[in-house]
Amino acid sequence: MTKIILMSEIVEQKLRKEKELEFYRKELDKIQQKIWFLQKDLEVTNLCITIIEQERDALPFIEE
Repeated sequence: MTKIILMSEIVEQKLRKEKELEFYRKELDKIQQKIWFLQKDLEVTNLCITIIEQERDALPFIEE
């Protein structure tokens, strides 16, 4: 039995794929934004660690 492919089915598939693609692009944008903020947060954390280490090293050694 031969199945006839309807143009409407092809168009529906195309539209579903475009919608799915748009969904994943938006999700990717959200993920990239989260990555950017996490990188900045990590940079601030590393800067704090560096400052604390420099301050600690600058203090005179105190024996108890």
